Amino acid sequence: MAAIRVTTRNAQHAKIRGRQLLRRGSRGMTLIELMVVLAVIAILLSIAIPTYSRSILAAREKALRSDLANLREAIWRYTFDKQKAPQSLDDLKTAHYLEKIPDDPMTHEPNWEVVEDEYLLSPDQQDPGISDVHSASNAIGADGTAYSTW
Repeated sequence: MAAIRVTTRNAQHAKIRGRQLLRRGSRGMTLIELMVVLAVIAILLSIAIPTYSRSILAAREKALRSDLANLREAIWRYTFDKQKAPQSLDDLKTAHYLEKIPDDPMTHEPNWEVVEDEYLLSPDQQDPGISDVHSASNAIGADGTAYSTW
């Protein structure tokens, strides 16, 4: 009978000890586990942030190329339709060649650098004016050239 009591007592003691261990283990993460998780997050961020920045820059450069092409096309159409070059970008807007002057994706303002030349784009053209447009930003693009030369 004594052996049965000892075994029962040991079983009860083991049960209580097991519950205590479970409670203690479910309290949270240890400092080492937390440091490992933070290190993994830091590594993932160090990979993701440069990739994200490059994709944002590529999107802005693509928007710049598209806006420049649209502005140049509008200047060309205005010049051939009216037989005179526009004197400002606002002329393109008032003549409905553009809905609005787009913002320069690099400066976030509609502050384009216009090129006014004395030469004529068309034999029928009477007055010189704006012949080209460039970005107002002096930053360097991914291809190594300044945005103001595009």
